[in-house]
Amino acid sequence: MLDWDKDPHRRLNPLTGEWVLVSPHRTERPWQGQVEPAAAAVQPEYDPECYLCPGNPRAGGARNPAYHSTFVFENDFAALKPGTPPDSVGRGGLLIAESEPGICRVLCFSPKHNLTIANMEPRDLREVVDAWAAQYLDLAANPAIGYVQIFENRGAMMGASNAHPHCQIWASHSLPNEVAKEQVRQAVWLEQNGRPLLGEYAEIESAEGIRVVEENPGFLAVVPFWAVWPFETMLISKRHVTAIDQLAADERDQLADILRRVTARYDRLFGVPFPYTMGFHQRPTDGAEHSEWRLHAHFYPPLLRSATVRKFMVGYEMLAAPQRDITPEAAAARLRAL
Repeated sequence: MLDWDKDPHRRLNPLTGEWVLVSPHRTERPWQGQVEPAAAAVQPEYDPECYLCPGNPRAGGARNPAYHSTFVFENDFAALKPGTPPDSVGRGGLLIAESEPGICRVLCFSPKHNLTIANMEPRDLREVVDAWAAQYLDLAANPAIGYVQIFENRGAMMGASNAHPHCQIWASHSLPNEVAKEQVRQAVWLEQNGRPLLGEYAEIESAEGIRVVEENPGFLAVVPFWAVWPFETMLISKRHVTAIDQLAADERDQLADILRRVTARYDRLFGVPFPYTMGFHQRPTDGAEHSEWRLHAHFYPPLLRSATVRKFMVGYEMLAAPQRDITPEAAAARLRAL
């Protein structure tokens, strides 16, 4: 008989159709070894050198207003531009390219430079959720926009160039790769089963409980059965909403609550401000109903065994398939225990 906690096996991600190799036998204690806390720099509430703090000049030349809550502006060095002209090339069916117009914005969570999601006041974090919803609706109304990606890179390890609490919003004409995979798989599941994929998945996880990290009336936070990153989590809306704009007032409070709780657990895991990439996946903005979609968010943190030991995607993972040693069940138990 296979021992799922010790023997190698692979798990299917139904959202993408891709497999992950799980090798729990490679380590009997996935977080064994020395824990090396990294000294975190103490951040001031206001940094005169920060280009995101209120009243300071930005690198592009504009000056921030003296904002007191959230603040949104067009990215000074945007990866996508709204005025990109339409064009395409295709040679022999192999050399294919096309222009990609879009809009990139930055959303500052707070005027206070030293805050993170984990230590923001609930009422202030609720304002961030409202700003996300407003930005989604505003960008979705543009006929040139097909998808709105809201994401946060936290920590230098994840490429964040500024410690000020903020996220980015990239609105593109076409569906990005990861979203396109989820679009196909969720649409097929709904057609074949009559219910949204993530709705059924959330019910299974809530009933089993072994991979649940946090739960409140509106949201479920789990280490996905098919997780790739050691302490990866996914937040799923319990009610069937396809995007963040459909959340009721109490559900917005609950989203803020579970975001704060999950990130606080991350910070306690190795005793440092935990780096991660977090982003929402939600319905495309092409005007269709997209009832196959269920609002959810992915947290992809890189740390493996301590504040200085991270997981890298190398070797087999770059050439063949993702692989992990610590099982999702063990990772969830570790997070729940904090």
